[in-house]
This record gives sequence, structure tokens and C-alpha cells, in this order.
Amino acid sequence: MRQPADDQATGRRAGVSELRPADGDRGPAPRREAPHEDLPLDRNQAILQAAKQVGSTLKKAEHPFALAGSVAVYAHGGTQNLQHDVDFCIRPEDADAVAATLREAGLTVYTPPEDWLLKADCLGQQVDLIFELAHEPVTTALLDRARDLSVDSVLMPVLSPTDLLRGLLAAFSEHHCDFGAVLPIARTLREKIDWAALRRDCGDDPMPAAFFFVLERLEIIPSAGPPATAPKEDQP
Repeated sequence: MRQPADDQATGRRAGVSELRPADGDRGPAPRREAPHEDLPLDRNQAILQAAKQVGSTLKKAEHPFALAGSVAVYAHGGTQNLQHDVDFCIRPEDADAVAATLREAGLTVYTPPEDWLLKADCLGQQVDLIFELAHEPVTTALLDRARDLSVDSVLMPVLSPTDLLRGLLAAFSEHHCDFGAVLPIARTLREKIDWAALRRDCGDDPMPAAFFFVLERLEIIPSAGPPATAPKEDQP
């Protein structure tokens, strides 16, 4: 998952402890994967298999988490056009314990240069363990809003459609504002999204406001109504 550039965010976020590979783990170099027999030839199926294995491992260890990213969109009814990795949301305070659990399961877990996630390798696929979304820590409240859904026959908590889109809108910036990647998600999940909440939380920011305007012109969402005008006595 991509995190937006933030010209004002230069240091580590408050409340997120510094995480480093365990002793003997030198980071992303040599990749060590859990034993497996048949790796699916189809990339989408390989990503689903990785999501199922990591999700099952986290469930068994009773870690709070929620599936995010393109696999979460698929779980909510989106198309099986998955991106290049698997995304999970975890709380910052659980990151060390989650990393230990996945290492015990035979996965390589390492800390990348970005300070808002951990990365793991599973069945040849990259797994992102995200504890900040758009520079906001993942909270218990966010995870509590997740619903248990079937991900290719495995039940696991999945971020709500509203929270999925909120994270994507919050990631828009002057350096990264790809409406084309988010538009199909908004179109597919429009009946499941609380648009009033998104307008309230994101509508004052220029990039999300522009995205809402595009959605209105495409008749994906209804118009929020005409902008407020100043009283006549205040007009020039």
C-alpha cells in the first residue's frame, strides 16, 4: 500500500515505537518463506493464498487486525483484479507481537525504511502490515468497525468500505493524486459507503473535494447541493 508524501512529516510518528528486525534477521535480504507445496500460477490467486495464510495465522494467535487494500475490496464484492501485495492493518502497539507470530510461522518479517509499516514475505508475495494510515495510527475503533467476511473461503476481519475509501482519500496529495485507481473502488462499493461521513471527514481538503466532484459528475453519488452563498448584504 502506498502512503502519501507529507512535506511536514519528517520524523517518526508519536506513539509508534521503533521496530527493527530480530537478532539474526538482517532485513529484506535473503528471503525465507513458509513451506508450501503448490504455488498458484495465477498472480491473483497467489495473492489470495498469501492473504489467507497470514490472516489465518493472525486469527489463531488472536491478534487484532483487519484486511485492507485490494484484497479487502475483493472481499466486499470488488473484482478479482488484485494489486501487487497484501495489506493488513494492525495497531502500533501490537507490531512487535505480530512480527514474532509471523516469524514463528516461518515467514520473513523486516522493517523497511518507511516508518509506518512492517513487511513480510508469504508464498512469494509481499505482505504489508500497516500500523498507520495516512499518518494516523491504526486504532482499536477502526479495527472494531471491520466485519468478518469470507476471503476465498477463509473468514477474517475486513476493513469497512467507508474506512477503506477514507484511507485512500486521505492519501491524496499534490505528489500523489491518482483518481483513476480509486474511481473503480468508489463505483463498485458505492452502495456500501457512508458518503455523508466521508464528506464530513474529508470534504474540506482540496483533493478529496475534487474527487467528490468527479463522482457527482459521473452520477456515481448524488450531489451534495449548491455551495453556500454569502448573504446579499455581504456581497459586493
